[in-house]
Amino acid sequence: MAPPTAKDPWLAGRHFGIVIDAGSSGSRLQIYSWKDPRTLDLPKGSPIAMKLPKVEKGTRNENQWVSKVEPGLSSLADNPHGVGAYLRPLLSHAREHIPPSLHKETPLFLLATAGMRLLSPIQQAAVLKETCQFLNTHSNFKIDAPSSAGPCGSSIRIITGEEEGLFGWIAVNYLMDGFTSSSAERTTYGFLDMGGASTQIAFEPSLENQKKTNNLMDVRLRLLSGEEIQHKVFVTTWLGYGTNQARERYVGKAITEYDGHLPEGEDEEDDVHHRIPDPCLPKGLLLTESPVHATNPGKSHLMKSHHLLGTGDFEKCLKSTSSLLHTNAPCPDTPCLMNGIHVPPIDFSVSHFIGVSEYWYSSEHIFGLGGAYDFVQYERAASSFCSRDWQGILKEHEESSRQHRLGGDGEVVKDGKVVEAGQWGPNVEMPRLQMQCFKAAWISNVLHDGIKMPRIVDPGGNSTTDGDHVEHEAKKKGLGRPKFQSMDTVGDIAISWTLGKMVLEASKEVPPLKKNARPIQDPIDDIDDSNFPIQPIRPPFLSIGGIEERITPHLPSSLSRESLGFSPVFFLLYVFVIFVFLTVIYPMRRSIRGLCLRAVRSATNTKREPAYIDLMEEGFVNGRPPSTPTSSPGSIFLYPLRRLFTPTRAPQRASLNVSTSNHSILRHIIPLNGNGNGFSSPKASPTRANFNTSEHPSVGTSTQYVPRSPSPGPAMFDDNIAIGAGQSLMMSRSRNTSLANLNAMNGNGTAFRPNGAISRSSSMHGKLATN
Repeated sequence: MAPPTAKDPWLAGRHFGIVIDAGSSGSRLQIYSWKDPRTLDLPKGSPIAMKLPKVEKGTRNENQWVSKVEPGLSSLADNPHGVGAYLRPLLSHAREHIPPSLHKETPLFLLATAGMRLLSPIQQAAVLKETCQFLNTHSNFKIDAPSSAGPCGSSIRIITGEEEGLFGWIAVNYLMDGFTSSSAERTTYGFLDMGGASTQIAFEPSLENQKKTNNLMDVRLRLLSGEEIQHKVFVTTWLGYGTNQARERYVGKAITEYDGHLPEGEDEEDDVHHRIPDPCLPKGLLLTESPVHATNPGKSHLMKSHHLLGTGDFEKCLKSTSSLLHTNAPCPDTPCLMNGIHVPPIDFSVSHFIGVSEYWYSSEHIFGLGGAYDFVQYERAASSFCSRDWQGILKEHEESSRQHRLGGDGEVVKDGKVVEAGQWGPNVEMPRLQMQCFKAAWISNVLHDGIKMPRIVDPGGNSTTDGDHVEHEAKKKGLGRPKFQSMDTVGDIAISWTLGKMVLEASKEVPPLKKNARPIQDPIDDIDDSNFPIQPIRPPFLSIGGIEERITPHLPSSLSRESLGFSPVFFLLYVFVIFVFLTVIYPMRRSIRGLCLRAVRSATNTKREPAYIDLMEEGFVNGRPPSTPTSSPGSIFLYPLRRLFTPTRAPQRASLNVSTSNHSILRHIIPLNGNGNGFSSPKASPTRANFNTSEHPSVGTSTQYVPRSPSPGPAMFDDNIAIGAGQSLMMSRSRNTSLANLNAMNGNGTAFRPNGAISRSSSMHGKLATN
C-alpha cells in the first residue's frame, strides 16, 4: 500500500514517530502521530492549551499502525549480522505508511527491554551496533548521532525496567487526563505492570513524602500553552516477581517442603510415583514440573521432575504463595515493601492505581472482571474457578473454541446469583487455564500483602458482589474512585510504555514560554548523580569500558575495579601515556619545535628569493630541472625521527669566491660534488676541464659540465678570456649567500644581469672543452 500523499488533508501539519519495542518474545513496531504544536492557534485560556499534545495512531487504518516479527531481537546474540534480515520487514512497513517527504523529520526509536537485558554487555553492544548500522543505512528516518549512549545515541538502546515503568506511568496519566496545569491541585494515577519475569510500580508520592525521599525521578513535560509541568515519581522493579518466575519459585518451595515430610529412608527413585498436592492448580489437574529454584539443590533428586496434582483450594494457595513476597526481608532504608526494597509510603486515599498486562489478563480473560477492582468479587470468582474439576474446564474450553465466542467468565452473576454459564473466547489458551488459579492468588497477594493496598470488605459478607455497590461503599469511606483498576486500552489506544515515550517526544516540540527554558528530555537523561540507584544501560562500544569488560574476567580478583577502588585499565593507559612522553616526545622536543617553526615559516613565506628566480630563469641548471626548494610532507614529519636516530655530523659549508683580473670581471658557478651538496650533471665528459679547488678546503671537487652552445650575453663579458684553476668562482648552497656574493661582484658599479653571467659562464666551458 502506498503511503499518504502530501495533498492529503489528514497530513496537514502532522508529525510522526516510530517506536520498535524489542521485547523478549518479539519486536513490535508502532507508528504514532500528532499535530505540530507550532501550527496550532489556541486562544489564551483555552482548555486545550492546558493539555499535552494529542498523540494518536499513525495510520487511519486500525490495523496498519502496528507490525510485529518474532522471535525477540535477543535471539540474534550469537548472529548479530542477521539483524538486517530480522528488521527489514518492520522498516518496510514504516516506509510504506509514512510519506517519504516526512522521513527525515520522523524520529525512529528501537528500545530493547527484558530479553536484551539478559545478554552479556559484549553481546548487547554487538547487536545494537548492527542494528544502528542497518537502520542508518537503509532508512532516512531521524536517528541520533553517536554519543555516550551508543553509536546511534538515545535512538537505539536498551532501557531499564525503571524507564519502562516511567514511560508506562506517563501513558496512563496521559490517557486518564492525570496531567493538568501546575497551578492546580494534581492527583496522578499510580502505575502497576506485571510480566512474566518482573513487576513494576511507579507513582507520585505526596508532597510531604517527596521531601523525605531522595531517589525520585524528575518527569518534565510541556503543555500546549508552553507551560512546563514537573512531577517527582518513584519507580522500582522487583525481578523474579513476575507470574512465570514466581511460579518457578513456588514449585521449588513445594517440592522441598514435600521432601521434608517424606518418611526417613524412603526410596528416592520412587519420587516419580509421589504426587505433590498443589492447591494452586484446578482440582484434578496433573502437571509434571522441574524445580528451577529448589531451596536445597544439594539433594540431586530434588532437581528431578515431579508430579503436582491440583487440589483447587484458593485460600490455601494464597497462604502458600504469600511467603514468596519476602515482606520480612531486612530493610536498610525504611519503609520497605517486598524483598527489602525501599518504597515511600503510599496514601491510598489519594493515590489510585491502574494495572496493565498480567493484572488485566488474569482479571478479564477468565473472570471477566477487568476494570474497577472489587476484592470480594475477584476472590469469589477465583475460588469458584480453582475448585472446579479440570475435566469440566477442559470440556467447556473446547466447546467455546468451536463456537468462537468472545470473553466471559465461568458463570454470570446477577444480584449474587448465577443466571447463566459464561464462555471463554479463542484468546484463552490452555496454559492460561492451567495457571489461572496460581496467577489470581499471586496478583491478590502482591496487591494486598506486597503493596499493602487495603481490602474493602462489606460487613454483610460475600453476598455483596456488585461492583457498583462496592464503589458506593468506597465513596462513603472517603476513598472516591476505585483504588485499583485493571485496564488494557483507553478508547481505542492501548496502554503501552511506547505511548508514554511518544507523548514525551511530542511534548519536546512545544515551544517554551521562556527562551532560556531547559529542553525537555527523557527522565533518565536528567540524572546528574552517578550514585543514583537508577542508571542507564551502557554496553561497551569499542571504548575504555569495552576494553575493561574484556580484560577484567582474565585478571585476578585482587586487580578488579572493586578491589582496587579504581579501573586497572585506566591506570595502565595512564602509565603508557607517561612512558611514551618520556621516551619519545621529550627527547624530540627541539626537533618538534623546529618542525613547528618551519611549518609556520613555509606557510607565511609566499615569495621566492630573487637569486633563486634568477638561477631558474632559463628553466634548467646543470642540464636538468632543478629540485624543489621545499620538502615533501613526509620528509618534514620524518625529519625529527631521522635527526633522533642518525649520528650527528658537522655541517659542510660551501663558499662563493669572487676573482677579478685586470681585463674583466668573471662570475663562474662551480656546483659542488655529487655528495648531495649542490647541482651535478648525471654524467661526466672526459674532455672537460677539471677545476681544482684545493685552495679552499671547505669546498669539494668541482663537477664536470657538459658543453653547450653559447648564449648571448652583455658586452662587458669576454668569451675568449683564459680561466685559471685558482680563479674559480664557487657558489654556495645557500641562496642568501649567493645573492650577497653576486652583488659583491659588481664592484666597479657597472650593472649586469646575473642570468646573463650564468649563460656566459656556460659558454666559456664550451670553449674550453673544444680546446
